[in-house]
Amino acid sequence: MIRVLDKLLLFIYSLAIGVVSVLAFSAAFHWLPEKWINDMTRDLYGNVKWLQVTVIAVSAALFLLSVRFFYVSLRRSHASAPSIDQRTEFGDIRISLETVENLALKAAGRQRGVKDLRARIHLGEAGIDITIRAIVDGETSIPVITEDIQKSVKSHVEEITGIPVSVVTVFVANIIQTANYKSRVE
Repeated sequence: MIRVLDKLLLFIYSLAIGVVSVLAFSAAFHWLPEKWINDMTRDLYGNVKWLQVTVIAVSAALFLLSVRFFYVSLRRSHASAPSIDQRTEFGDIRISLETVENLALKAAGRQRGVKDLRARIHLGEAGIDITIRAIVDGETSIPVITEDIQKSVKSHVEEITGIPVSVVTVFVANIIQTANYKSRVE
């Protein structure tokens, strides 16, 4: 949510700075009438309260946005690749979620009748939650193939990583239509 807000603020900031720079550029090349600039300056220093309030509000907003972006640019990003951290007697072990995802795909891909796979990994309370999305050939029983995928993925990931797998969910998205061509004899 904060990243979306920062992107929106950056867009507004860029737009405002762009408008100010075009006005300054135009004034420097005398593309704006001198009377218009003199009238604007006189109104700003005169009794035109709405103009004074508007300039103060826009200037304050741009200053606050500048401070925000300065802070964001100096802030250290602690965002690294999501991983599962374990501590052993010899030190720390970090296994990326991408590694676990690839292990799950490898185990699921060994099953016959599976044509296309995708995996998502979530860290749950009792271990890893793995969701496998599969497209199957339509020749194999779906309950049998999904159970085989679940068993295979659970045992393979637990064996390789040492991390308990709490749930393996298999979502069969579709089946592949195999083309059966019958030869025609005349």
